[in-house]
Amino acid sequence: MSISKEEVRKVANLARLEITPAQEEEFGTQLNAIFDYFEQLRELNTDNVEATIRAIDVSNITRKDQQITYTDRESLFHCAPETEEDFFRVPKILA
Repeated sequence: MSISKEEVRKVANLARLEITPAQEEEFGTQLNAIFDYFEQLRELNTDNVEATIRAIDVSNITRKDQQITYTDRESLFHCAPETEEDFFRVPKILA
């Protein structure tokens, strides 16, 4: 499979990248190498290979959620840059 310069420009546009003509050539070469590697992988016989997410078995060790009441509220508010009554005051982020 060979990717054209027009397709390289389209991919760059989708990625919001401004690329030079020299970069178009370089990225085209790199993308073609990636596609060639995919073609090599496609030739492999995977009929007896079980589908998997990871090469090794990984399990997540988590603790049980517990609700704990924090009694020293004053120390929390003391560390905050700004408070208002019983709340943390944060900068407005929406216009």
